[in-house]
Amino acid sequence: MKFVIEHLENEVYEWCLIEYENMSKFVGKENLIFTKTKSSKLKKFGKVEPKSVIDLNLNRACLLDPKAKKTLSPSDVDNFDYFIFGGILGDFPEQGRTEKYLTSKLKNVETRNLGSIQMSTDTAVIVAKMILDGKNFNDIKFIDSPNIPIKNGKYAEEVNLPYRYISKNNKPLISPKLIKYLKNKDSV
Repeated sequence: MKFVIEHLENEVYEWCLIEYENMSKFVGKENLIFTKTKSSKLKKFGKVEPKSVIDLNLNRACLLDPKAKKTLSPSDVDNFDYFIFGGILGDFPEQGRTEKYLTSKLKNVETRNLGSIQMSTDTAVIVAKMILDGKNFNDIKFIDSPNIPIKNGKYAEEVNLPYRYISKNNKPLISPKLIKYLKNKDSV
């Protein structure tokens, strides 16, 4: 099974690179395809395809869209070879860009959701991989909108990530590189 990320940002921002590297670690470089980009930075994380997924005519493909009626299930591993995700840095509140840029244009592709709460792209890919490996969506524990401490001391600061993350040991499963990025960024 291949995980296809349609890169929908104007450039490959550092945040994107961190998420793309994280998903590559979970699903394997050989199973990851980045479409609609020519960025050589992504070649170490997966295959890079300059064409849009819309133009690739993938057979047995499933698009993950939060607005889809059906939830991805372990049995979908037998129905599809490609699982398509929008590589979009999240907006809050969600603006339905997956539907606008992908679902509306991929008319012959089935859709599935991963629940109704927006996830980071790497979390969505990791959750899909867990489901396709046999875990039911309802058996996965999540943390919604975690606060990430970015500065300790007299005036502690934290940043809220208004997305859903996998819960591991009662903490959100977030790339350590992203945490470091947030702590070192002047303004998030």
